[in-house]
Amino acid sequence: MKTKYLWLIFPALLFACSGNDNKSDAYGNFEAKEIIISAETQGKIIEFKVEEGQKLEKGQIVGVIDTIPMSIQKEQLLAQKQAIASKISSIRAQVDVQEEQKSILNTEKNRIEKLYNDNAATQQQFDDINGKYDILEKQIAVTKTQIVSVSKEIKVIDSQVKLIDEQKSRAIIKNPIDGILLEKYLEENEIAIPGKALYKIAGMDEIELRVYISGSQLPNVQSGQKVKVYIDKDEETNQEYEGIVFWISDQAEFTPKIIQTKEERVNMVYAVKIRVKNDGKIKIGMPGEVIF
Repeated sequence: MKTKYLWLIFPALLFACSGNDNKSDAYGNFEAKEIIISAETQGKIIEFKVEEGQKLEKGQIVGVIDTIPMSIQKEQLLAQKQAIASKISSIRAQVDVQEEQKSILNTEKNRIEKLYNDNAATQQQFDDINGKYDILEKQIAVTKTQIVSVSKEIKVIDSQVKLIDEQKSRAIIKNPIDGILLEKYLEENEIAIPGKALYKIAGMDEIELRVYISGSQLPNVQSGQKVKVYIDKDEETNQEYEGIVFWISDQAEFTPKIIQTKEERVNMVYAVKIRVKNDGKIKIGMPGEVIF
């Protein structure tokens, strides 16, 4: 009698175990696009009040690097510029004097030339006055080149001041995107240098679902294809999102370790990434499902 009931119960159990209402084509986990923010100038970090897991907004000031050495350097350059500018004033005054001398000499030159033409002045007088006039013109030209040279020195200093101002502006650490701070690499009072990582942030407005598909599924998946993505809403229901396939691996690989069964781990699969608009409910590492 017991054997008879066992034969009736076993098919029912077999049917219950083999029943599968899950129609998803692939499974995976959500990832975010991570960006490492590095220092753009050198100095001691005097303010850096952000913590891991904190939500940051684009353009938010998250820290400040000490700019006192830059300010001192700028003051030195401005003083140097002022000293050079005073040289220009002196050179221009010298040119004015030479121009006045030239005007007087030109009057004398015209008088001698007139006398020479009337045979009332000698050849030596004529040559002397023209020689003095030519020498004075060359002196004026040389003096004017000094103004050009000094003006170039001022332009170099202006460029250096502009560079310092740019470095000072970069000493204010501004967050570039909306996202979540994942890792913080430096603290206040530590020294930042250009290119040294300050923190890692992940943009959360759009998030990526990485799934793996078999070779037989590959022909049915295309870049730009719209798909349905699901996350767990509660223990029994899922929440649906629209996703877009934006990357398909061109090389097969073994199923990643997150797949638990040995049979599935030895299969060759292709990685696929799907971009999903995030309403704030999707978190990094959360499992997701997709229907192509």
